[in-house]
Amino acid sequence: MSDDRLIVALDVPDAHSGLELAKAIGPAVSFYKIGLGMLTGGGLALANELKMEHGKRIFLDMKLFDIGATVEAAVRGLVQFDLDFLTVHGDPHVVRAAMEGASGSKTKILAVTILTSLDRADLDASLMMPGAISDVVQTRAGRAFEAGADGVIASPHEAAAIRAMPESAGRLIVTPGVRPTGSSSNDQKRIATPAAALAAGADHVVVGRPVWTAARPADAATAILNEMQAA
Repeated sequence: MSDDRLIVALDVPDAHSGLELAKAIGPAVSFYKIGLGMLTGGGLALANELKMEHGKRIFLDMKLFDIGATVEAAVRGLVQFDLDFLTVHGDPHVVRAAMEGASGSKTKILAVTILTSLDRADLDASLMMPGAISDVVQTRAGRAFEAGADGVIASPHEAAAIRAMPESAGRLIVTPGVRPTGSSSNDQKRIATPAAALAAGADHVVVGRPVWTAARPADAATAILNEMQAA
């Protein structure tokens, strides 16, 4: 049983560890996220192997942010790895450049709204625009959609509001900060269960530590899938 609405984050130190984890999970999971932390540990090689040798879908979570020309060039290089999803920050100039770089590929560009590890105090410390965090997320999502993003990254708390926006029609909502029932929140601050995230309108949920720290990762992934199916 697999369901590609579940994306498991391979937040382990290197490609070897990631491959071993994917093998341990086996057919239960069809979609994996590889993040910036593994980039220097062979992350792109792992993405290629999981995609080409094991038939998995790949979400490369780079959260790119730079001047337009640099983002465009970076995206153009990365989409050669036949990625399914690639993240950039949700600033309109970044999204537009990323969409140009991804032109002609099958890679979906997802715009990060506000990280799920942040709350209003963190935004204040970073001099982000004032207002309720849900309003900030919706504003950034709307501007990312206007700039052409294929979807957005947002917490489950904002998924329903984003899904209700006319601009979200046909766009993806991917929610990190997802924790199965009974799991620790760790460093995430705006979390929900997989079932709640899907009910709120998310297309995909991202789960990391509750799977890769489990004694039996395949069983942990299966339990999450069962929770999703029950919803």
